[in-house]
Amino acid sequence: MSKGAIVIIIFFLLGGYFYFSTALGNFDPVGRLGFVKLENPDMYPGNTHSKVLAQYARDRGSNTALVVHFAGDADYRHYKEGDVLIIELAFIDKKGSTVDIDWNEVITYGLMGVPDDRWKFRADGKEFDTLDEALDYVNSLAKRNGQQGPIPMVYHGTTSGGNPIISQGCGFPLYFQIVRKQYGILAAYYYVLKGMIFPFISLPTKNYELQHAAELQYYYHQHILDNRD
Repeated sequence: MSKGAIVIIIFFLLGGYFYFSTALGNFDPVGRLGFVKLENPDMYPGNTHSKVLAQYARDRGSNTALVVHFAGDADYRHYKEGDVLIIELAFIDKKGSTVDIDWNEVITYGLMGVPDDRWKFRADGKEFDTLDEALDYVNSLAKRNGQQGPIPMVYHGTTSGGNPIISQGCGFPLYFQIVRKQYGILAAYYYVLKGMIFPFISLPTKNYELQHAAELQYYYHQHILDNRD
């Protein structure tokens, strides 16, 4: 048997184990939602990525979904997309955003997790000092909506510049941190890899987004994609 076949078998065996583990947890890690913005805001009732996420939730028998972001100026309020409650949660990096990647930091956080005093979190205009508090709030909203089973979770994934295949975009670090906290480091690595692949298989607008990424990023910065309703 080739090494490649062995890797694939191991991947599927791990997938089966993690599937049953997450079935007992609070969150079902789905993966990346989009590559670039098609509208701004795109997590808003009736917009393309919002409708895609709602359908992902329905396909999993869920009436609730969670999308995680890197915080900008928004309040990240929950809303209904048809019959599905979309909950938004964003992390705020206390060090601020930076163009340069500190790979030592990336490796440290990947192995050890993000220090408790590094991030704050925002949902519905409220700010939380710890991830536990933020996730408790998310779970309370889902419970109030009658959620049964784990909440499907995506990271927003949109990029405002650069190559959207290489850059994982908005919300990726928080997605990793939630999975790591809920299911452990091996599950986090598995769901990160699976989540990166997911939109290439499931996102209905993938070809358009990737083929027109540069111009869509330009339109976003020029406010041409802004929803003016």
